[in-house]
Amino acid sequence: MSKKKNYIIAGVAVVVIAGAAYLSFGGQGKTESKTVTIGVMAGSKAEDEIWASTIKTAKDKYGITLKTKKFTDYSQPNKALADGDIDLNAFQNYPFLKNWNKTYKTNIVSIGDTWTTPLRIYSTSYKKISEFKSGDQILVANDVTNENRGIHLLAEAGLIKIKDTDTATPKDITSNPKNLTITPVDASQTAKSLNDSKVAGAVVNTNYAVSANLDVNSAIYVEGLNKQTEQYFNFIAANKKDKDNETYKKVVKSLQTDKTKKLVKKYYGSAEVTVWDYNK
Repeated sequence: MSKKKNYIIAGVAVVVIAGAAYLSFGGQGKTESKTVTIGVMAGSKAEDEIWASTIKTAKDKYGITLKTKKFTDYSQPNKALADGDIDLNAFQNYPFLKNWNKTYKTNIVSIGDTWTTPLRIYSTSYKKISEFKSGDQILVANDVTNENRGIHLLAEAGLIKIKDTDTATPKDITSNPKNLTITPVDASQTAKSLNDSKVAGAVVNTNYAVSANLDVNSAIYVEGLNKQTEQYFNFIAANKKDKDNETYKKVVKSLQTDKTKKLVKKYYGSAEVTVWDYNK
């Protein structure tokens, strides 16, 4: 056999081997479907549709099979994540995670913000925040996280001034021009107490507002997106060792879409606000 034929046969063999290698490795890498399980709280049909949209985007755009695992208790998703039973979760804000990591010695981190539920001030007496009068009583929730958040909201609204603290209570008020009485009560009572003639206003979490049939659009002040409120953003979380996992980053991108924005707006109106493109 001539040298020329040997070269031709060798060349063909190299091409065949390279093609086989592409089919076995390169080609498979493009079509292989990776499966990711994300823990979420069992919720409404609206939330189910948002996740269904995210699942479709993950599959169609990135070839990722995204599955949701639903939980009914807030103590479950982080434990499942730390134990490796799920890959990601999406249900919490930063104070909750900080407390969880400290209490349970876990190493869970955020890999992408999702949305937030702004806190609101309601009143059956007034239409504007500026209408509060001297001596009026305003209620805030009395648990540590929501009391701090409520006091900061009153400061943001310009009703009071407070010390620079992450555990604000009425004792941290440094200026109270209208001599308002800020009263901490159980969070579940904030909305209900608006019917009390002695209560001029209340800082109410959205879930309690909805339960009390309060129209969120009737609020006289809505918490803004700012440095103080960033901590209350919800996010997709992973174990720290996986924070740079490219597949998980694509799951985040699958949720952070215009379609998700439209669905959140459709089902929640102004009650929920998407925050991943908020300029921190």
